[in-house]
Amino acid sequence: MRQKVKKWTIAASLPIVVFVLFAYTNPGERYFEIAKNLDIFATLFKEVNAYYVDEVNPNTFIKSGIDAMLATLDPYTNYIPEDDIEDYRTMTTNQYGGIGALIGRSNNKNLVIMPYEGFPAFKAGLKIGDQLLKVNNVDVADKNTNEISKLLKGQASTDVVIQVKRYGFDEPISFNLKREKITIDNVPYFGMVTEDVGYIKLTDFTTSAGKEVGKAVTHLKEKGAKKVILDLRENPGGLLNEAVNVTNIFIPRGEEIVNTKGKVTDWNKTYKGLNNPIDTEIPLAILTNNRSASASEIVAGTIQDYDRGVLVGKKTFGKGLVQATRPLSYNSQLKVTTAKYYIPSGRCIQAINYSERNEDGSVKRIPDSLKVEFKTRNNRTVYDGGGIDPDLSIDYRKLAPITLSLIGKGLIFDYATKFYYSNDSISSPKEFRLSDDQFADFLGWLSNKDYDYVSRVEKTLDDLLKLSKEEKYNGTVESTIKDLKKEIRHNKEKDLDKFRPEIKSILEEEIATRYYFQRGMIEASFNNDPQVLEAVKVLNNEKQYDDILALVE
Repeated sequence: MRQKVKKWTIAASLPIVVFVLFAYTNPGERYFEIAKNLDIFATLFKEVNAYYVDEVNPNTFIKSGIDAMLATLDPYTNYIPEDDIEDYRTMTTNQYGGIGALIGRSNNKNLVIMPYEGFPAFKAGLKIGDQLLKVNNVDVADKNTNEISKLLKGQASTDVVIQVKRYGFDEPISFNLKREKITIDNVPYFGMVTEDVGYIKLTDFTTSAGKEVGKAVTHLKEKGAKKVILDLRENPGGLLNEAVNVTNIFIPRGEEIVNTKGKVTDWNKTYKGLNNPIDTEIPLAILTNNRSASASEIVAGTIQDYDRGVLVGKKTFGKGLVQATRPLSYNSQLKVTTAKYYIPSGRCIQAINYSERNEDGSVKRIPDSLKVEFKTRNNRTVYDGGGIDPDLSIDYRKLAPITLSLIGKGLIFDYATKFYYSNDSISSPKEFRLSDDQFADFLGWLSNKDYDYVSRVEKTLDDLLKLSKEEKYNGTVESTIKDLKKEIRHNKEKDLDKFRPEIKSILEEEIATRYYFQRGMIEASFNNDPQVLEAVKVLNNEKQYDDILALVE
């Protein structure tokens, strides 16, 4: 034990020497405080390592301290140890060595959710709904999806054996796959919504996002698209230069797209379109929601600032912070927030001020009273400090409690799998509809399944009953509430009939994925997606489109 203490004492002391010397060569008080606190940190670790009752793992112990320290700044400043570098590269490049399949967990089963077309899982014949049993003879029944994902990933050209349980088969099936370099497209789908309205789904801003969107626009125009919908919903952002490239597809070369401002003024930069645009005139609708963030907001906000297109959906997330990676010792890295970004109108869309916190440590959102008014090119009023507001605010498709229960308990998913193995084919995703007999079969299959739920009215009454007891109202109030509960107690059979169109459309979308994968999932939703429908509507109404953007002939 004495030898071990001595080793860590030396190791922990090395950075102290460096920083103490640094402090004396920089006489400012700030540097003295840095050196003092580093000295305290190192001596604290030395004492804990020497005297704590159990063994201390230096890697996890120090990382916990680093993570806690960085958490006081913002959620985007992170320490990336050497062991996690590969995962970080995967996140920024959408590339990894593996089999090319999305996996998930439902009803305590690990399932194949989506094999990506053209990759090993798809080519080997893995199907949506296959239950994962073993990976290279490792039982994965009780493992979480992250653990299984690590088992499935590996160097390209290496072998992996996967054992699954498949619907309708008594015995497990084994697949021998060879891993490949997997590159997930930023644009998983583009196609026509109507005869002249094209649609592009952009899910990330990793390398080549701009090229993929440009290619999609070109192909859609060749198919007859005279208007375009760019769907940025659920897009968390990514590379800043790719946000510039995507915007430049619709904005003239040389126009300012975004600029960054931070502590290190030498890093402040204005980003302009460097390429010739593909189309600066085609009517454009951008779909956003509260999970459209960062690079997505650069694209949406710049398009809005130049009155280049109409934003449809919900307010964006409000992440106006820029990160850069800095190399650290031993092949580790620091991802650190270095600047805020500002779009052409001059507004910063950061919604949370991480430098000012409440007493409990929680962060403050910028209040509406402090938001500043800005103007678009056509003199429309827009605001900073809280994400991008859409030009047309359209709610999501709101599902009934019974529908949410059927989805949450995996029953929609499971029946779609059953349907797939009972039917060789279906019509195209846009045209596929369940017949009355097929939906009746679903209801029959559902009859002995557990999908109980609490309606919104029941939940409200439960809360009211609890409150009446806490505030000691008389028994009459409690009795009245209980009578109301009896009156509105949900009847599952009635709800299945009442919400039949909604349940049926969700089921049709899930079934379409079994036959057409990602394309089926997206195309089958077009007729039931209120935000897509509104985008088509405004694109087809020239006067409304021009009025929103204050366009003058």
